[in-house]
Amino acid sequence: MGEDNSQCVNDIRGRPLPEPAQLAGYAELIETYGLRVPLPPRLAAISARHHPPQHPDWLLLTPRHAPAPTLRGSLEFALKWEGVDLGVLAALFKVVPESAVAAVVREAPTGIYTRRVWFLYEWLTGCELDVPPAGKVKSVPAVDPEQQFALSNGRTSSRHRVVDNLPGTRSFCPMVRRTAALAALQERRLDVEARQVIGRTHPDVVARAAAFLLLDDSRSSFEIEGERPPSDRTARWAQAIAQAGSRPLSVAELERLQKIVIGDARFVTLGLRETGGFIGEHDRFSRYPIPVHVSARAADLPDLVAGIAAYDERAVQGGVDPVVAAAVEAFGIVYVHPFEDGNGRLHRWLIHHVLSKAGYNPPGLVFPVSAAILRDIDTYRAVLESYSALLLPLIQWRGTDESNVEVLNETGDYYRYFDATLHAEFLYRCVEQTVKVDLPGEVRFLESYDRFSGAVQALFDMPRSRVDLLHRFLRQGNGLLSRRARSREFAGLEDAEVARIEQLHAESFQGDARQP
Repeated sequence: MGEDNSQCVNDIRGRPLPEPAQLAGYAELIETYGLRVPLPPRLAAISARHHPPQHPDWLLLTPRHAPAPTLRGSLEFALKWEGVDLGVLAALFKVVPESAVAAVVREAPTGIYTRRVWFLYEWLTGCELDVPPAGKVKSVPAVDPEQQFALSNGRTSSRHRVVDNLPGTRSFCPMVRRTAALAALQERRLDVEARQVIGRTHPDVVARAAAFLLLDDSRSSFEIEGERPPSDRTARWAQAIAQAGSRPLSVAELERLQKIVIGDARFVTLGLRETGGFIGEHDRFSRYPIPVHVSARAADLPDLVAGIAAYDERAVQGGVDPVVAAAVEAFGIVYVHPFEDGNGRLHRWLIHHVLSKAGYNPPGLVFPVSAAILRDIDTYRAVLESYSALLLPLIQWRGTDESNVEVLNETGDYYRYFDATLHAEFLYRCVEQTVKVDLPGEVRFLESYDRFSGAVQALFDMPRSRVDLLHRFLRQGNGLLSRRARSREFAGLEDAEVARIEQLHAESFQGDARQP
């Protein structure tokens, strides 16, 4: 990249620019070196104008921000304006000679951005550049915490004078950008709000609400997969969710949970896959695979899953926002798809695991995020496909005799390093729904039910189970007791008593959106 061959373009690999502009940073590196990587969600370019438009997919800067037409210029621009993209950098460092990167460092051995390039090169490749230590200069973070979520503290590399605040390890380290949407959600302190709801609620009501929300999450998690299992299987999985965060994450722990998810393992091979995997359909006649997502290669699974476990320990201990860390781990494992079956439920279990481990949700209470996901299932699928759709064209595969897929190229880094910003925003909105809608809604319902039950039992000597049946009939009848109920189960009630019960029901549940 010693000669300036830059020119204005209208798109990069099919992604249009808002106006003709000169590619910069990661976009320029991808094009110049022909990197086979999924395009980052947001790229940068230099506009010909001094007041370029704002765009969600593009950072357009003025001509005075144009980087030098060199490898160093592009790398420094990328780190300064776009943050750390490990996927692009890993691919770049595989094709750029080691000597070229060493030359970048020697040009400015104490520079903030060159030291970060130096550190990231050795972190990603495991190879040490032939350059002397940086010496006595002020340490800089590997990740700018104002741009991306990173550890609140990290270990300083004396060789580079760079603080390693990357949230994960080389085996698994997706990144999340600090967006205005995430900043606004963080400021709402949803964990504090949930504790406030619990704090002003009677402990008995809290316990009952927690039990319902737990079962609701388990049921919803199966429903997302299109399954309606028997109640005992739903209850077993609810128990596993309740224990989330209490044990260290590991391959063995995930395999234990898979057994609980599957239940009947006669038709599923348990443990990490030893064959290919994909999500999609088969041709009706030939049974040839038609994937919408191709999972990680079986050979890469031990390292990837161990990497997710290492991220879990490092990110949570290091103070990464719990909802952000949960999104990274949960969506990371669903893309890797390490098991033949049960990945979706484990994906959502990981959300509970991280939130509980970080102490984000009140003790003993599970946020029913699966229920929130189910209500917004179309957005959930769009978020999943936001990365799968970029990944699929880059994976070379062929169909097998077993109607499976065999991946033919190296794909491990695609699952190790991806931008999880959209995923974090989605999960945060789901948590917001559970705190602002599900939790207070369930508390209000139970308090209303207790008012109704107490009022009925003050008038009649009626067992609790009978009151519950009465309430269910009223709920089904939009607050009115049906003719069938009045002629059979509650035939002993007089008309005036029925009218009084209906009035009590209306008064008790007034303003409760869950009731008619």
